[in-house]
Amino acid sequence: MGPPSASGAASTANGASPPDARPPGRRASSSLRPRDPATAHPVSPRSDAPSADPRVTSVLGAVDQHATGDAREARSRIEILTRLRSLDRPFDRDAAPTHVTASAVVVGVRGVLLHRHRRLHRWLQPGGHLDPGEWPEDGARRECTEETGLVVGHPPGGPVLVHVDVHGAADDHVHLDLRYLLLGPDADPNPPPGESQEVAWFAWDEAQALADEALDGALRTAHRLIATRVIVAPGVTPEETDG
Repeated sequence: MGPPSASGAASTANGASPPDARPPGRRASSSLRPRDPATAHPVSPRSDAPSADPRVTSVLGAVDQHATGDAREARSRIEILTRLRSLDRPFDRDAAPTHVTASAVVVGVRGVLLHRHRRLHRWLQPGGHLDPGEWPEDGARRECTEETGLVVGHPPGGPVLVHVDVHGAADDHVHLDLRYLLLGPDADPNPPPGESQEVAWFAWDEAQALADEALDGALRTAHRLIATRVIVAPGVTPEETDG
């Protein structure tokens, strides 16, 4: 069963199980810049037969049920659904210029975790490409740990898809980005050598002031889910999310 979307999180994210803490794997880097879905690479026809990759069915369901927060996200949702149905290997970065990526909106008692992208020189959420066979929700966790040095986990009820976005990237690629809400520890970031060393916790209002249009939408949805207790984040109270 795939991860719930933010719109369905109220019935699935309040369980008692601890956040997932499986060790992350190696990192595949990513770079992000806004991209209008209408200018993405042409869709190639694909057979109507069900995909042999269970991730396709799972992610299709989660994205289909996801409630978008603004016009940009609504366009991205439609584009992602279209591409998932048309691409032969949507999770493989080498199969086509357009492919799925995963990123993390990390929250904790210290606020929101962001890193300053080394090439773009912008404060962004951690994330990147998927490893072979990796599920997007696992890729978001792995990428976050590899980029920040912090062990993060999904909410107690399981992965929550909080936002989706389509944007252009390096080498004329198009990223179908799935953003998951993750919980971070009360600890200082410790990014390893080779990663951006500018990683920091920000208050919600500070993070939103730094965010571009796509990240701002993700932050607004995450803030609402926690402030209204739709998502229970251990140690984070609604008052601490005010911003």
